[in-house]
Amino acid sequence: MPPVSDLAAGSSRRIRSRWFRLQRQMMESDRIPLVLLVLLTIALTIGGITAQTVIPQVSILLPIVLASLWLSPRTLPWFVIFCLGAVIVLAINMDDITTVTFVRIGITFAIAILLIVTSYRRKRLGVTGPRGESMFVDLRDRIMKQGAIPALPEEWHVESAFRSAGGTSFGGDFIVASKATDGSTLDLIVVDVSGKGVEAGSRSLLLSGAFGGLASAVGPERFLPDANGYLLRQGWLEGFATAIHLHLDLRTGDFELRKAGHPPSIWLHAGSGRWSVLNSEGPILGLIPDTTFEVVRGRLLTDDALVMFTDGLVETVNRDIGSGIDKLAGRAQLLFPNGFKRAARILIDQLSSSNDDGALVLVHRRSPV
Repeated sequence: MPPVSDLAAGSSRRIRSRWFRLQRQMMESDRIPLVLLVLLTIALTIGGITAQTVIPQVSILLPIVLASLWLSPRTLPWFVIFCLGAVIVLAINMDDITTVTFVRIGITFAIAILLIVTSYRRKRLGVTGPRGESMFVDLRDRIMKQGAIPALPEEWHVESAFRSAGGTSFGGDFIVASKATDGSTLDLIVVDVSGKGVEAGSRSLLLSGAFGGLASAVGPERFLPDANGYLLRQGWLEGFATAIHLHLDLRTGDFELRKAGHPPSIWLHAGSGRWSVLNSEGPILGLIPDTTFEVVRGRLLTDDALVMFTDGLVETVNRDIGSGIDKLAGRAQLLFPNGFKRAARILIDQLSSSNDDGALVLVHRRSPV
């Protein structure tokens, strides 16, 4: 016979397992919220009949609104119909029916019909309310995670920042960062997907995952060609994107830079105090099969910096891309004295427009301590 302590431990594990299973079922099913909302509706209906001066007819809107937050698109229309039946019962049992009463009934029915129509639109997604919001938050976090800068040697400082059109959490610009398993190299990719804001968010999500896998699976010379092939296979009507890819050797500072229809990067030279534009040829991703991308090579010396960005920071209706690059380089040079601390966020805040997405990555090779 097993010891009492083992029996108690096994019983405790079974209880915890059943409790966690029950919690998961409660979160995934809308059965419990449905029962509570039905009971609330019945209580309000009874209260509205017996105490008409205390509980008004429009109180039925409370369970209807709560249902829109907690019930699934499949269950919501039936519950709304149940609530409308309660409204009719209340109207039949009212002592005094006036024009105001009909107005209230009309408003209640209008809101209910609006929620039913909305539920059919949400049915394509299959989730609603807090569950839907948590899913979108998770998707947004996954995009952000692809651009998280990994831990780097002390002499390297890398910052990234982005802002989407309209201030939403989803946009067409994203960043991918990948460090080699031995820590010798770093790949940074800045991508601008066609479209902007929420309309480009779904494509950004798909491409950020695909490009993140490519960056760690293929060599730097194959990344853009393979990314181009991936986009072509999707068959999107507007499935093109621009990108710039930096492959940096963290031991020597040597780098390779390739771009696909993207604005050039800026190289800030600490020794001369000047800056130069690193330009290379390469078509937009997703348009031309079997294409090649020109490479630009260089070496970042101590205190040098490299800035990669999307066109939302340098090109506007009133400013061409050349003038925008000049302005960005000038602003970046002003941040050199403080070691480019928070430089990416400062530049985004100063240069991005509210009606276009913007992303920026700054790489700085610091002086040895």
